Amino acid sequence: MDFLLIVVDLAGMVALLLWGIHMVQTGVQRTFGAKLRVFLGKALRNRFKGFIAGLGVTTLLQSSTATGLMITGFTAGGLVDLEPALAVMLGANVGTTLIVQVLSFNIAAIAPVLILIGVIMFRRGAVGIRDFGRLLIGLGLILLTLHLIVGLLTPYDNVPSIRALLRTISAYPILVIILAMGITWAAHSSVAIVLVIMSLAASGIIPPEAAFAFVLGANLGTAINPVLESTTKNDLASKRLPIGNLANRLIGVALGFIALPYITPWMMATVSNSARAVADFHTAFNLVVALLFFPFLAPFANLLRKWLPTRIDQTDPGKPLYLDPLARENPAIALGFATREALRMIDVLEAMLMGLRKALEYANRKQIVETKRLDDILDKLNAAIKTYVISINPEQLSEQDQRRLREILGFVTEIEHSGDIVDNNLLGITAKMVKRGVVFSQSEQTELLAMIDRLIANARITASLFMTGDEQGARMLVSEKVKFRSIEISATDTHFDQLQSGHIENMETSAMYIDALRNLKSINSHLVAATAYPILERNDELLSTRLRQE
Repeated sequence: MDFLLIVVDLAGMVALLLWGIHMVQTGVQRTFGAKLRVFLGKALRNRFKGFIAGLGVTTLLQSSTATGLMITGFTAGGLVDLEPALAVMLGANVGTTLIVQVLSFNIAAIAPVLILIGVIMFRRGAVGIRDFGRLLIGLGLILLTLHLIVGLLTPYDNVPSIRALLRTISAYPILVIILAMGITWAAHSSVAIVLVIMSLAASGIIPPEAAFAFVLGANLGTAINPVLESTTKNDLASKRLPIGNLANRLIGVALGFIALPYITPWMMATVSNSARAVADFHTAFNLVVALLFFPFLAPFANLLRKWLPTRIDQTDPGKPLYLDPLARENPAIALGFATREALRMIDVLEAMLMGLRKALEYANRKQIVETKRLDDILDKLNAAIKTYVISINPEQLSEQDQRRLREILGFVTEIEHSGDIVDNNLLGITAKMVKRGVVFSQSEQTELLAMIDRLIANARITASLFMTGDEQGARMLVSEKVKFRSIEISATDTHFDQLQSGHIENMETSAMYIDALRNLKSINSHLVAATAYPILERNDELLSTRLRQE
C-alpha cells in the first residue's frame, strides 16, 4: 500500500512539474512573442552562441527536458538550424549540472516567493505583466516540485529492503544504467534523480562506481522525453534534434561505461566526499561529451538530415511545400521559394471567398463550417513563411533582397488578415442569419454576391501583381477602393433612409448587410495594401497623404 502511495505521489509531482514547464513556455512565448523568435533566429546562427544560450536557458528553466522541448519546436518550425540547435542541447546538458550544484544549497526556498510574485502579477497586472507572472509561477512550480520529488524519495534510502536491493543491483553497472534511465524518464528530471543519487552515495548505500553508473543512466533517461514528446509525430525531420541529442548521450554513456573502472578510483582519489564526487562526475561527463561532439556538429547534422528526411504530408494543405531550409544560404533563391509559398495563401483566400459565396447564397451551415477551416491553413502558411524569411541571414541580403523580404512579409500579413475577416466576421454574420432563420432582401443578396465576385477577381489580380510588379495593374487595383467605398456609402444612405421613414421590419438584416459590406471593403483594402501600394510606392507614384495641401 505504501509503495502504491509513493507511486501516486510521484506521478502527481511529475504532473505538477510538467505543468510548471508548460507555464514557463507559454509565459515566455506570450511575454516576448515574435521578438523572442527573431532574437533566437539571430542569436542561434552559430554553435558557439547556441551552446551558451542552451546553458543559460536551462539554468533559468531548471530543466534540460524543457529546453529540449522548446528548441525542438523551434527547429521543427525551421527557426533554428540543426547544427546550432544541437549545440544548444550540449549547453543544456551542461546547464543541468550547474543546477545540481546550485540546488545542493537548497535554492528551492525561493520557490514560494516566485509563486507569490507571479500570482500577484497575474491577477493585478496588464496583459504583458500577466504573462510574465505566468512565467514566474511556472519557475516557482518547477523549483518546488523538484524539491518535493527529492523530499519524497530521500527518506527511503534507509529502508533495509531498498538498501539490499540497491546493493544487489550495484554489482551490475549496466543494470544500474538501465534502471536509472527508466526512473529519470518517468520522473522527467535528471536533476532530481542525481540529487537522490548524491544522497545515497553520501550515506554509503551505494558504492561510488554504482553511483556514477546511476548518473550515466540519468543523463540518458532525460534525453528520451523530447524524442517521445516532439509535437509533430508523423514528420521524422521534426525529431532530428531530440534523436541527435539522444544519440550523442548514448555514445557518451557507452564511452563512460567503458571508462568507469578507470574513472572511479581517480575521482575518489581527487574528491574525498562521495556526494561531491557524484556532482563533479555529472559535470565532467557532460563537459567531455560537449567537447567531444562540438567539432563534429556540422557532419553530424548532415547525417541526421540524411537519415531523417523531411516528409511532406500531402493530406495537410497547411504544410509548406516550397520552403527549402537549405536554400536560405542563397537569399535570392530563398525569397523566390517564399514568394511561391505565399501565392498558395491567395489560393486559400480565394477558396474562402467562394465558400462564403455559397454559404451566403444557399444558407448552408455545412459550407460555413468547411470554409472556417480554411482559415487554419492560412494561419499555418503565414507562420511558416514568416519564420522562414526572418531566418535568412540579414548580412547576406542586398538592398533589393531586403525590399523583397519586406514585401513578402507585408503580403502574407495582409492576406492572413483578410482570411480572419472572412472567418470571424463575414462567416459569423452568415451563421447568425442561418441560426435566426432570416435572409437578406433580393437586392441586398445580389449586391453582396456581386461584391464577392469582384473580390475574387481582385484576389487574382493581387497574385499577378505580386509576381509581376506591374504599375498599371496596381493603379487599376487601387481604383477598386473607390468603387467599394461608393457601394458602401450608397447602401448606408439607403439604410438610414429606411430607418427615418419608419420601415424597420428589415432593420436587423439591413444592419447585417451594412456590416457585411464594410467587411468586404476591408478585405479589398487589404488586397490593395498587399501589392498595389508597395508597387506604387516603389515607383514614387503614391502620395504620402490624401489631405488637400494648402
